[in-house]
Amino acid sequence: MKHDYGEALKLSMLFYYAQRSGRISGTFNPVPWRGDSAVNDGDSGHDLSGGWYDAGDHVKFNLPLSQSVHALVYGFERFMDGYDALGKKDEMFDMLKWPLDYFMKCWIPDQQIYYFQVGDGHQDHAYWGPPENMHMWRPALKLDAGHGGSDVAGGTVAALASAAVIWKQKDAGYSTRLLSAAKSLYDFANTHRGVYTQTVPASKDFYGSDNYRDEMCTAAAELYRATKDAKYLNDAKGFYQADVPWSYNWGDKTVMCQLLLFEITKEAKYRQNVEAFVTSWLPGNGVPYTPCGLVFRNEWGANRYAGNGAFIAVAAAVAGIGGDSYLKWAMTQMNYMLGDNNYHMSYEIGFGNNYPRHPHHRGASFGHELKGGLVGGPGQHDDYVDKQDDYVKNEVACDYNAGFHSAAAGLYHFYVNNRLPPSPPSKC
Repeated sequence: MKHDYGEALKLSMLFYYAQRSGRISGTFNPVPWRGDSAVNDGDSGHDLSGGWYDAGDHVKFNLPLSQSVHALVYGFERFMDGYDALGKKDEMFDMLKWPLDYFMKCWIPDQQIYYFQVGDGHQDHAYWGPPENMHMWRPALKLDAGHGGSDVAGGTVAALASAAVIWKQKDAGYSTRLLSAAKSLYDFANTHRGVYTQTVPASKDFYGSDNYRDEMCTAAAELYRATKDAKYLNDAKGFYQADVPWSYNWGDKTVMCQLLLFEITKEAKYRQNVEAFVTSWLPGNGVPYTPCGLVFRNEWGANRYAGNGAFIAVAAAVAGIGGDSYLKWAMTQMNYMLGDNNYHMSYEIGFGNNYPRHPHHRGASFGHELKGGLVGGPGQHDDYVDKQDDYVKNEVACDYNAGFHSAAAGLYHFYVNNRLPPSPPSKC
């Protein structure tokens, strides 16, 4: 293991603790410079405090947040022995419970109301300071029977239902609460179909969506895994799309749905879907690469896409697709981000001795180190400058870390089981 994926994983956990919103005093807090913030988030007396701030700002956006939590839970379930080997299993449960509790606050089943955003992006971005000192208006945006949003609601269902599975042995009562919320929110999302940025126009400027089939497919597949109720599997197959998606990210979970359906059914067509996706990301198949070897899907958070691709490749390998060739490719991407690049630096803050010191992050910009945050990454020619005001290459975000985090967990799982292939050579 050329780079310590276990250390990268532990640092990434610290990043998520640094993103916590709400009342953290009296809780386990490994990030001493963070305190209580946005404790009055809510709407008409309904408490919406908690959750994770999206990125270097302080809005809570549930579409990317739910994708992040689902990717983290997915990896935690399948790679739990890696967390165990690091002594971090209980801490990971604690880390994940924070956004899961928040999701359950967002859903009010007896009123058929689901809150999907707290904070106004424009007002929030006009403020540069720590969250503990925020005083701006923080509106709460919601779905209801007349304003559906099957994308953001479905994404949340996937996070809740997958978490219900891993909590069964740890806390059956909490698992039951998660599953109950997931089932009722799924019914709401399925009944009141729509794309949230179309039905609630106030949300359209950030994290726009144009489709809900991928989220609803993933939601139904996870509910099937949690309940074994065939109606959910039938629904998942109905929402399934055979496309080779542009990427796996907050706005497109198509390949995650395909992977879950393969895990459940073992049908060849789903295997072929996953193979087609990973193959499309391998060198020479259309997705550009930087000279030093980072797959370069998009400049805005290039590391996010590389980390997400690595995560899907590792997850596929665990499911019996691709084997060592997928693991080796995932290692090239993770190793680039951890130091196998032209700067010989890690893009994860705190990993090694050479890493970004000036991320675009309000809370950490006052003399604090944002350990574990994965910055956006280089340009297409491996170019990068550590500048705080560069929100394209130097911001951090919950979804930037999520795939990277679970890819690190997966590779560490193979390491502790003595099944990790030798590290591929570095290009730089």
